[in-house]
Amino acid sequence: MKFQRLGDAGSERPALLGGDGQVYDLAPVTGDIDGAFLSGGGVERARAAYDAGELPLLEGAARMRVGAPVARPGKVVCIGLNYRDHAQETGAAIPPRPVVFMKDPGTVVGPYDEVLVPRGSTRTDWEVELGVVIGSRARYLDGPVEALACIGGYAVSHDVSEREFQLDFSSQWDLGKSCETFNPFGPWLVTADEIADPQDLRLRLDVNGERRQDGHTKDMIFQVAEIIAYLSRHMVLEPGDVINTGTPAGVALGLPGNPYLRAGDTVELSIDGLGSQRQTFAQA
Repeated sequence: MKFQRLGDAGSERPALLGGDGQVYDLAPVTGDIDGAFLSGGGVERARAAYDAGELPLLEGAARMRVGAPVARPGKVVCIGLNYRDHAQETGAAIPPRPVVFMKDPGTVVGPYDEVLVPRGSTRTDWEVELGVVIGSRARYLDGPVEALACIGGYAVSHDVSEREFQLDFSSQWDLGKSCETFNPFGPWLVTADEIADPQDLRLRLDVNGERRQDGHTKDMIFQVAEIIAYLSRHMVLEPGDVINTGTPAGVALGLPGNPYLRAGDTVELSIDGLGSQRQTFAQA
């Protein structure tokens, strides 16, 4: 199933994109797409209501802003250097275990929202990533089977970064990852049953119409199931939490001339089966 949240920021309405291409109002089933919905049988109730023809069409859906498909997550956990070609282009060694950092959950915005270049920034960069949304509590998981069972769904995630803040201003990466609007997410939360294999997805990103990233999740160093199991041994993952699983080669940091983003630039990104995003950058 494909879930959306539509409407003005802070007052989004939960919706379901039906197989007929119509958008249905999920208000009879839930007040929001959040951790309680994902872990409390909300997906099953939504499916049953849709199959029974009990969901009304969401009037005016085509004119509504598209918000992030999951209400503000409790945490956003990110995996760095998780594609060999990306590690190589940045001059980093292949990591022996997942490189983990956190991103402020307040960075999560809609997939078509304006993204702000921070004041003083000269090195704002792009990163298309497979986003994983946790559907049930994950703690000390035994292995990949248990890990995959904890996934509520997948979404396109744009892990925007400011490289000077990230690499030069602190020994931690969080500073350059947590700037305002730095994680467009969506347009849909696609439930795990719709994605046969998260390691069989193509990722693409264009800047001002020029292809910059064209990668594949099969090239991850640490696969999705490995990442979730690993994280569960170090922190408790709660329903609604987001994991950004890394980006392939083609970021500005690794390109000749380092063509970092400026106000007025447009970025378009997509992942097979998960939809596409488009953002215009503006000065904060």
